[in-house]
Amino acid sequence: MRTEPARRGRFPLGLTLATAVGLAILVALGMWQLQRLTWKEALLARIARLETAAPVPAAQALDQAASPADLDMVRVRVDCPGLSRAAFVELFGLTDGTPGRRLISACPVASSRYGSLLVDRGFVPEDISARPGTEGQPGPVSVTGVLRVPDRPSLFTPKPDSAGRLWFNRDIPAMASTLGAPRPAPVMLMAETASNPEFTALTPAPLPAAISNRHLEYALTWFGLAAALLGVYGALLRKHYRP
Repeated sequence: MRTEPARRGRFPLGLTLATAVGLAILVALGMWQLQRLTWKEALLARIARLETAAPVPAAQALDQAASPADLDMVRVRVDCPGLSRAAFVELFGLTDGTPGRRLISACPVASSRYGSLLVDRGFVPEDISARPGTEGQPGPVSVTGVLRVPDRPSLFTPKPDSAGRLWFNRDIPAMASTLGAPRPAPVMLMAETASNPEFTALTPAPLPAAISNRHLEYALTWFGLAAALLGVYGALLRKHYRP
């Protein structure tokens, strides 16, 4: 007696569509991590060059730049009259995982394009309530530091307090308005030198001590998951069509 082969089931359209969607997401995440890897390697290379770069006058750098992006990660020097006793606003920040405040003051610049430059004077840990004084007759302070273009705030970035003294993002125009600084440059100077050596709690912190770069590892993880998904789909498809 002749035995007929088992009938094959219909093509698993739902399984295939779900696999295609999952595969597209995993591959897209892997490609995004590769893009982040390129960006991070360029950033680390610029930081490495900064370690030996000589500072240029801030006014010169500001006048010669075609756009704010040309000023990012440029080392400059500038004389800031009265910076050690200048008014400041506070920016919430983290340094090596420690929460605290960064003190932001305005410095006049002899630029033909801008009238002032905001200076991040450094970081004060959250558990220290003391602040540098704002009275007296201080002399000029020579500041060397790195210019940075501020990050754009996200939808979840809190607004500054009602008095405009505590901020959660580097909103240069609004900070400059609070400090009475005219025509502010679109970058912020992250000080490497101390404006208040006598106030040791205020530590210049221009750049992170170490920047993690694990994007290749993350990309390989996403691509590995994509390959595993294809393997599972193939096994299920083979089982579906097996006589």
